[in-house]
Amino acid sequence: MAFLFRSATSARYKLIFYVPTTHLQVCKDAIFAAGAGRYPGSGNYTECCWTTWGTGQFKPGKGAKPYKGKINVLAEEEEARVETLCVGKEAARHAIEALKKVHPYEEPAYEVYKVEDVENWRLGSGMTTKL
Repeated sequence: MAFLFRSATSARYKLIFYVPTTHLQVCKDAIFAAGAGRYPGSGNYTECCWTTWGTGQFKPGKGAKPYKGKINVLAEEEEARVETLCVGKEAARHAIEALKKVHPYEEPAYEVYKVEDVENWRLGSGMTTKL
């Protein structure tokens, strides 16, 4: 009996973060320098991301040190949402560390998701056997 698994490739992670538009470029520069935004393959694409704009809101509580706004007062900020790819856990970790160093917020909002590589999946039930 033999088991079928996906081919062994580096795991990919989607990094998404939110940043005031005033600090967008410095945050992108930091994550790209740390290895985010690189797509593997013959095209050698780097500094790849998707950016959208919106309004974020937050209400700093007691003990907070907000970048803008006042304690216990709801604040709104024009922000960018940036999505990029990190190839490998280390690239994702380095990108997050770099983001935290330059992001103006006391606690930057970010998310990391593992991305499945469906192009390299082997099809089948998951195992084979000889009859």
